[in-house]
Amino acid sequence: MKMMDILFGRVIDRRIAEYQNDLITKHCDEVQNIYKTMRGWRHDYHNHIQTLLALSGDEEKTREYLLNLNDDLTYVDTVIKTGNIMVDAILNSKLSLLKSKDIKVNAKAVVPPSLQISEIDLCVIIGNLLDNAMEACLAQPEAEKRFIRLFIGILKEQFYLSVSNSVYGELKKEGKTYLSTKNTAGHGFGLMRIDRIVKKYDGYMNRQNEDGIFATEIMLPL
Repeated sequence: MKMMDILFGRVIDRRIAEYQNDLITKHCDEVQNIYKTMRGWRHDYHNHIQTLLALSGDEEKTREYLLNLNDDLTYVDTVIKTGNIMVDAILNSKLSLLKSKDIKVNAKAVVPPSLQISEIDLCVIIGNLLDNAMEACLAQPEAEKRFIRLFIGILKEQFYLSVSNSVYGELKKEGKTYLSTKNTAGHGFGLMRIDRIVKKYDGYMNRQNEDGIFATEIMLPL
C-alpha cells in the first residue's frame, strides 16, 4: 500500500510539473505577443512621422491625417487599468493574446484597493478562466462566433468576477461538475485550482452552459 502511495505521488508530481511547464510556455507566448505588438506600433509610428513630414506645409491635409491617426490610436488602445498592478499585468497579457487569436473581447474591470483575496490567488483565477475561455473559443470553427466577455467589480457588497464565452458542441459533465476539454497533461488542474481558491475564501461560484455560451460567476468576500 505504501509503495502504491509513493507511485501515485510521483505521478501527481510529474503531472503538476508538466502542467507548470505548460503554463510557463503560455506566459512566454503571451510576452512574445506583447513584444510583437510593440514592435508593430513602433514601425507604424515611424511611418506616421514620415507621412507628416511629407505633408508639412499643407495644413489642411496634415490636420485631416492627425484626426484619422487619433481615431486609429483610440481604436487600438485596449489597455485595461483596474487599479491593481498585478491584475493589470495578467489581464493585458491575456487580452493581447486573445486579440492575436482574433477572438472578440468585451472587458470591463475595476479592482477595489482592499481585498481579502491575495493578488496571486486572484491572478490565478483570472488567468485560468481566460485560458479556459480561449480554449473553448478556438474550438469554435466559425471565427466570427468567437467571443469572450469579462467583468470584474463589486456586486452586492461582494467582489464579483464573471467570464462568459462562446462554446461549440456539448460540454462534458460529471454530475454537476463541468470537466476540462483539454487533452493535455494538465487536464483539469486549472479548474481544480479555481475551485480550491474559491473554497479557501468561503466564496461562491456558479458555472452554467446555455445556448452556446459558457459562463462562470465568482463572488468573494471583501
